[in-house]
Amino acid sequence: MSERRPTLRERQRSETRRVIQAHAVRLFTDRGYDAVTVADVAKAADVSAMTVFRHFPTKEDLVLIDQPARLIAERVAASPATHPLVRRVGGALVDAATALTGRDGDEPAANERFLLDCLRLMVSTPALRARHLDSQYALQQAIVDALGDDTADPDTAFRAQAATGACLAAMHTALTRWAEDNGQTELPELIARALAASFGDDVVATGRRD
Repeated sequence: MSERRPTLRERQRSETRRVIQAHAVRLFTDRGYDAVTVADVAKAADVSAMTVFRHFPTKEDLVLIDQPARLIAERVAASPATHPLVRRVGGALVDAATALTGRDGDEPAANERFLLDCLRLMVSTPALRARHLDSQYALQQAIVDALGDDTADPDTAFRAQAATGACLAAMHTALTRWAEDNGQTELPELIARALAASFGDDVVATGRRD
């Protein structure tokens, strides 16, 4: 069965959301998160404040990105069920980072620069750090859910949560390093290195797609 294509209304909604968020992150980066209001974002995006809130219920939501969670969950669900949990989750993290940070030669792609700006804001802003932690808990649950029947009983669910939490901790270390060095090292490589340091080279190597 072919995948359903988004309707015109859905595409317009997605584009409006993208434009609002791009302006918000630019303003937050240039002026500081606390100095920018939702009204400032609405004016820059040429929409009403009500439109901003329709797409982003809170100011913090303007910096959060939900696309990585969907990509990671999809890749976990598609990974071989015979692989160890950390291999499935770790491979999905590397694959998703690769998809999100495509480069044009040696220069960071626009999407990669946007992700870097969002990450810096989350690291430097207390209110955003709290929301980032909430999003990590949500991502952990999304990954566990994507494992499906492999977490059907409490014991396997516990092991899945532990393995996923460890992988996400390694990814957080990689994200922090990525922000600190301004994206000079490619994110998938940093995540792979962090996973290797935590679980060994074999887990990372076989976690990637052939």
